Amino acid sequence: MSGAQASFGTDALNGAKLAVEELNAGGGVLGHPVKLMVKDTQSRTDETEAVVAELTDSDKAAVLIGEIATDRSLVAAPLAQARGVPMITPASTSEKVTAVGDGIFRVCYTDAFQAGVMAKFARSIDVQKAAILSDASTPYSAGLAESFRKEFSALGGTIVAEESYRTGDKDFAAQLQAIKAQSPEIIFLPSYYAEAALIIQEARKQGIDAPFLGTDGWDSPEFLKVGGGAVDNSYFCSHFASETTSEAVKRFVGAYAAKFGNAPPPLAALTYDAVMLAADALKRAGSTDPAGLRQALAATADFPGVTGGITFDADRNPRKPGIVIRVDEGKFTYLETVDP
Repeated sequence: MSGAQASFGTDALNGAKLAVEELNAGGGVLGHPVKLMVKDTQSRTDETEAVVAELTDSDKAAVLIGEIATDRSLVAAPLAQARGVPMITPASTSEKVTAVGDGIFRVCYTDAFQAGVMAKFARSIDVQKAAILSDASTPYSAGLAESFRKEFSALGGTIVAEESYRTGDKDFAAQLQAIKAQSPEIIFLPSYYAEAALIIQEARKQGIDAPFLGTDGWDSPEFLKVGGGAVDNSYFCSHFASETTSEAVKRFVGAYAAKFGNAPPPLAALTYDAVMLAADALKRAGSTDPAGLRQALAATADFPGVTGGITFDADRNPRKPGIVIRVDEGKFTYLETVDP
């Protein structure tokens, strides 16, 4: 709820609040109202351990929803697994998160999938030469860079430059100059929204006109607010688009807008799905017994999420579509849906 990815936390909490409100209006779960307990990791890995301990040991949570970012989920997951409390991350895309154990689930797609979506998109618009600029200090960015490199190369493309920075950096001139010297047709930037906006601004000042391609870490209104016109003509992979025409999405968009005054961002939709999935699994399990709840979650098939149907594979990852968003004229515009 605070720190570098605070807008993601706000969006996620709003989605959770709407889900809990709807569940309780329908009588709750197993004859009881759902209680939403919220703790702030402050966007910091070193706060995550205390948060998990409070929610599981003190508050006796039946299930954890979170964390949002990969680096913090990688701290939370072993702690949840050791305590036997199922954990559902709405948005941590690293394959390493669910690999921690049989009690860790996600409702989002994985890094390999979204990097593949962007590599295929680049090749579909005849891009041959790409550069990569990633954050070497976060597992999220480093993992996406590796996946994009493999997929783009396998599709016949060439990576002509690869540079890195670290979270908190403000000067990206040297990396961008090295990339510019190789004349890439696109630049893949798997970053969170704050750094991504600053990097693209700096690139435009240096005369780099190539489109940037990003991932779900860009998907915040803050990206547009900070980046301004510089971030136009960029593309990224998202989990949700409110323009989707299914009846479930239209109902969710209407309910969210009525409660919060704006269309739901992807983190809100993902977290809404995570809470609703947890409730569905609790109903199927018939109790809050952790072992039974884990089994019910693992058996999830064709759950009708607003971000797409969810069926878990053996690694507790869902197969679901990715959405390509274009940044144009200061707004996010739905471009296309890519099936797994």
